[in-house]
Amino acid sequence: MPNSFHDQVITILPKLRVQALALTRNRAAAEDLVQDAVCNALSAQASFIPGTNFPAWMHRILRNRFISNLRKRRDTTDIDDVPASTFATEAPHEDRLALKDLGKAMTRLPADQREALVMVVVQGMSYEALAEATDCAVGTAKSRVFRARRQLEAWLIGDTPERSDDRAAAARASMLSRALDAQIADARRGHRVA
Repeated sequence: MPNSFHDQVITILPKLRVQALALTRNRAAAEDLVQDAVCNALSAQASFIPGTNFPAWMHRILRNRFISNLRKRRDTTDIDDVPASTFATEAPHEDRLALKDLGKAMTRLPADQREALVMVVVQGMSYEALAEATDCAVGTAKSRVFRARRQLEAWLIGDTPERSDDRAAAARASMLSRALDAQIADARRGHRVA
């Protein structure tokens, strides 16, 4: 049984080649990987404790070297520099139509509801942060998002009457909601509400 460190390295070379070939799936890359692993092992020879499992130590060095090489070769870039189209996939026709309908419906929402919905659903903002950003109560922020979702659902499934008096009532309700939010904001600032 080989005792010297160098003899153990020479004895394990065929097994390292098999492992390297399994990892890289390329004979030239496997040979380079084995060579790099042996160089690493020789430079770390002092850290090997005689009597411990030499093959396991060498296989670990080879595997770590393989992972390090992968990391070095990987192209990295800042996520903000990548065009959004890189992450998007081509939607089937029905999905494109649904997104188009959603976009149209979003424009029909009152501005305060649309803003709240986008901030919570798209941007992931908490209701508390939304309330602070729009200077309204947390309950009002939640209500705006709820009403926006409910209205979008009704429009998208076609479950809403298109009568003008309903639209006028919705506009009045939105105006009242904004007026109430303004009164709450004034009260918070210490203004007297008449």
